[in-house]
Amino acid sequence: MLKQKTLKGSFSLYGKGLHTGLHITATFNPAPENTGYKIQRIDLEGQPIIDAIAENVVDMTRSTVLAKGEARCSTVEHALAALYGMDIDNCLIQVNGPEMPILEGSAEAYIESIKNVGIVEQNANKDVYIIRKKIEVHDEATGASIVILPDDSFSITAMISYQSKWFSSQFATLENVKDFDKEIARARTFVFVRDVEPLLQAGYIKGGDLDNAIVIYEEEIPQERLDKLADHLGVAHVDAKKLGFLNTKPLVWENEPARHKLLDIVGDMALIGRPIRGRIIATKPGHSINNKFARQIRREIRAHEVQAPIYDCNNAPLMDVNRIRELLPHRYPMQLVDKVIEIGSNFIVAVKNVTSNEPFFQGHFPQEPVMPGVLQIEAMAQAGGLLVLNSVEEPERWSTYFMKIDGVKFRQKVVPGDTLIFRVELLAPIRHGVSSMKGFVFVGDKVVSEATFTAQIVKNK
Repeated sequence: MLKQKTLKGSFSLYGKGLHTGLHITATFNPAPENTGYKIQRIDLEGQPIIDAIAENVVDMTRSTVLAKGEARCSTVEHALAALYGMDIDNCLIQVNGPEMPILEGSAEAYIESIKNVGIVEQNANKDVYIIRKKIEVHDEATGASIVILPDDSFSITAMISYQSKWFSSQFATLENVKDFDKEIARARTFVFVRDVEPLLQAGYIKGGDLDNAIVIYEEEIPQERLDKLADHLGVAHVDAKKLGFLNTKPLVWENEPARHKLLDIVGDMALIGRPIRGRIIATKPGHSINNKFARQIRREIRAHEVQAPIYDCNNAPLMDVNRIRELLPHRYPMQLVDKVIEIGSNFIVAVKNVTSNEPFFQGHFPQEPVMPGVLQIEAMAQAGGLLVLNSVEEPERWSTYFMKIDGVKFRQKVVPGDTLIFRVELLAPIRHGVSSMKGFVFVGDKVVSEATFTAQIVKNK
C-alpha cells in the first residue's frame, strides 16, 4: 500500500498577488496524517483555517477562490497543483493576505521549494479513489467538458480553443503525474491584450505584469490605448503595430498556454481531497468546469465510501481452496472462503462464490434463499484468519479464534449467484497473538456487510 506524504520542513515564498497587487507571504508546513490541504489566514482574527475542498470554492471568475465564513483566499490553484504534482497529501499553508502570491505565474517556485525542503513518508495509507466507470460533466454555455475514464494511473489531456490568429487550438498531455515538475510546472498563466481592459475595470490583475503572465497581443489597437494599458500594468511601452507575445522571456514550450490549463486542472483536482486513478480528458477547461467536475467526483466518493477491490477472475489466485484447507481447520459446510486473490502486510482480499447448492439455503429461506448474515461475518473472519496466519512461520501449526465482534452492519441481501469479495485489514500490529481487524464484504461495487473484530492466534496442541 502506498503511504501518505508531507513536507520534511517548512518553507516560505514572498510575492505580490496577481489580482490584489498586495505583497504576500505564504508559508508551507508539514501536517499530520489525514489532514489534507488546509489554508490558514494568519492575518485575520482567530487565524481561521479553510479546508481546500471543492465545496469551499466560492468564485471561479479568474482564479479558484476558497472561503470559510469571512475568510477567503484566491489564486490557490498553482500552489495546490505543486503539492498534488509532488505527491504530497498533507500540508498546512499559512498566508498573510487574501491571495496566494502569483510569483512567476506558474508552479515552478513552489516545486523548487518543495524539492529543497524535502518530502517525508507517513504511516497512514494513501486513500486512492479508483475510477471504475466513465464520469463526465458539461457546460452547454461554453462548450467545455471534462471526462474521466478508468485507467491504471492518473493522467490528463487538456485541449483549448480560442478565436486567435496566434493559436486557434492547442493540446497538452500529462501521462504520468511524476513528470509534473518537468512537463507542466513552468507553464505560465496567459492573457490576451483584448481582455486586459475589462479585467482592470473589474478590479482584477492589479499585480499582473510581463514577469508573471504570457501576454498575447494579436489585434492592433491605437498606440495611445496600448500605452495606457502598459502604464496600468507598470510595464514598458511597445510598438502597437508589432503583434505577438509581449513577454521578454520566450515561451518555454510552443503549447505553454495549453500546459498551463493542464496545470490549473491539477490544482483544481487537488480539491477532490483524495488522489484519484483515471484518465481525464478536458475540452476548453476553466476553473468553473474544473470545480464542477471536482464536486461530481466528491459526490461519487461519498456514494462509494469504501471501494470494492478489483477482481479479475482470469488471474490465478494466491491461495486456492486446497491451500486454504491446509491453513484453516474448517471443512464442509463451514469452509466459506474459495480463494485469496491479494494479500499484503496488513490486508487480504478473498472470494466466495455463492451457489444455489449452499446447504444453508435449505432452511434460510427455501422459497427466497438468503445467505445468513452470521455466515457472512464468519467468512470475513476466515479471511482475516488467513491474513494473520500469513504473518507467522509454519502457519499450519496455528489457529485463529474470535474474541470480539463490533460494529456489524448488513446493507443488502446476499443471494444465490452472488460473488462475495472480502477485504480485511489490520487496524493495528499484532501484539501478544491478538489482532484487531476491519472487514468489508462486497457484491460488485456495493458493500453488503461489514464488521470490526478481534481474534487471537493460538498454537495447535
